[in-house]
Amino acid sequence: MEELILNQVVKKFGDNVVVKNISLSIKKGELVSLLGPSGCGKSTTLRLISGFLEPDGGKITMNDSEVTHTPPNKRDTALVFQNYALFPHMTVAENVAYGLKMRKVPKSEIKSRVSEVLKMVHLDHFEDRYPGQLSGGQQQRVALARAIIVNPRVLLLDEPLSNLDAKLRDEMRNEILSLQKRLDLTCIFVTHDQEEALVLSDKIVVMDEGNIRQIGTPSEIFDSPKSYFTAHFVGVRNIFDGKVEDDYFITDKGLKVKLISTEKGIKHIGIRPNMVVLNPTDTTEYSNQFNVRINQVIYKGTIIELNTTFKNGENMVVEAPSEKHDINSLHVGDEVTLCWRADKVIPLFE
Repeated sequence: MEELILNQVVKKFGDNVVVKNISLSIKKGELVSLLGPSGCGKSTTLRLISGFLEPDGGKITMNDSEVTHTPPNKRDTALVFQNYALFPHMTVAENVAYGLKMRKVPKSEIKSRVSEVLKMVHLDHFEDRYPGQLSGGQQQRVALARAIIVNPRVLLLDEPLSNLDAKLRDEMRNEILSLQKRLDLTCIFVTHDQEEALVLSDKIVVMDEGNIRQIGTPSEIFDSPKSYFTAHFVGVRNIFDGKVEDDYFITDKGLKVKLISTEKGIKHIGIRPNMVVLNPTDTTEYSNQFNVRINQVIYKGTIIELNTTFKNGENMVVEAPSEKHDINSLHVGDEVTLCWRADKVIPLFE
């Protein structure tokens, strides 16, 4: 069942169109990430869904009822802000209870529900503390508890982990995913972090300049990006322009790359750095083999990153496993062999 549908939704600020005729449907219980760079329209889209902004065109439907112009307090949504937006003069319990009080829920029920939800987010011994006495991760848990306690049909999260350090981000990511699955919540998660989107999502919506560039599962977005923008944004660092000729893609500088897909309309190709094999002892399985010059060697723990240049002047980034290659044997100026299989070349159509 479709929980939420956006149909040709438009939002303008003056003459600037920040959301451009986007259409999207989200099923009940799905966690969908809006992924894109700053200014792409993802947070504006979230606010249109929440009712904090009204669209200038199109229609928003929630649970088969149109809510395009319904105010936020009349929509069955809850929004978790990037800066948490906790009331500093209220305790943890009072912050979490706030939404229930606004809904005139009886005090006895409020107390039991606050206790229950604080256990869910592992803050059951923090009821009487104030936000200023909490860490960033604890404040985020309070904000999450305040949102889920009202049992929203749709939970909206606007870059909720961006203010946390790497370790806390990982912990809260797992916390959100666990809660979402346990409560069977429909979630829309805004992020600019591709790893975050890949880990959390059932579906990813890639946005750029107010447009949706691609919608797909994490594996579809990662393994089969369709455009230059999507490929670049999800970490395909080697992208070449050119055209298809027979079974090859000929780059603008003349590099001849063997393809599996030779569909019409391929404008670029992408090759992930970890799909390139450095100096293999057996090259028979690789239909693409080139000698290149090393320009830079960077040690990154489990991998060695090489920046290399082909004889035609084009560049390629390679990620070689450190366990297979001795960094002391790789030097700037050395010539090495790079190989990759034709089925690891990603065709890009725009």
